[in-house]
Amino acid sequence: MKTKADKIVVLTGAGISAESGISTFRDANGLWEGHDVMEVASPEGFRKNPALVLDFYNKRRKQLLEVSPNRAHHDLAALQEEYQVCIITQNVDDLHERAGSRHVIHLHGELLKARSTFDGDLVYDWRKDILPGDFCEHLHQLRPHIVWFGEDVPMIPAAIAEISQADIVMVIGTSMQVYPAAGLIGYAPGGIPVYFIDPAPNIDTRSFPGLIVIPEKATTGVARAITHLKTPDR
Repeated sequence: MKTKADKIVVLTGAGISAESGISTFRDANGLWEGHDVMEVASPEGFRKNPALVLDFYNKRRKQLLEVSPNRAHHDLAALQEEYQVCIITQNVDDLHERAGSRHVIHLHGELLKARSTFDGDLVYDWRKDILPGDFCEHLHQLRPHIVWFGEDVPMIPAAIAEISQADIVMVIGTSMQVYPAAGLIGYAPGGIPVYFIDPAPNIDTRSFPGLIVIPEKATTGVARAITHLKTPDR
């Protein structure tokens, strides 16, 4: 039986946001279509053509402001009424927060923030376009607050600390193939329930004795997982 002390750590990826209408990078018509990834998601690409990179993320930001959280986001937020819940997301959107989740760790940054190219600790809430000539207080160009390829993932230690204390883990809408995020599951305590929710699950079932695979999209799979974990014999 659960208690109010049970801690659920949820790892989410692009699949949960796709159902809100946000394109994923792996889609046939995904956001990187027509762009070499290093052109728009690397420090080198930004140095070479900052206008292109800013425009790429400006379009993503505009799309984000036009969509809403879906049932999966809301169901996870509702879990806070009965459990301690920490969301660790690879997504750069704010849909978890808009649904009401209070403890969200963004591994890859946040689209609705900008930061200084002079001092990475200078981060600003930012809902409009970032344009060439938008400067921090030290008169240096702003950039998207996104972790690009080749950059450190500063929130990994915080994520490891959370998952190492989990009583229950949910993995939703992610292939768990991209490191360092993919390595987080290895820090979960052995034997705890691990719910893997994805319409095309790709996980070694032998690696996790407590694994429960739910081969569904997030909006239905999360609801099924919650029903399962609330049953007395889970």
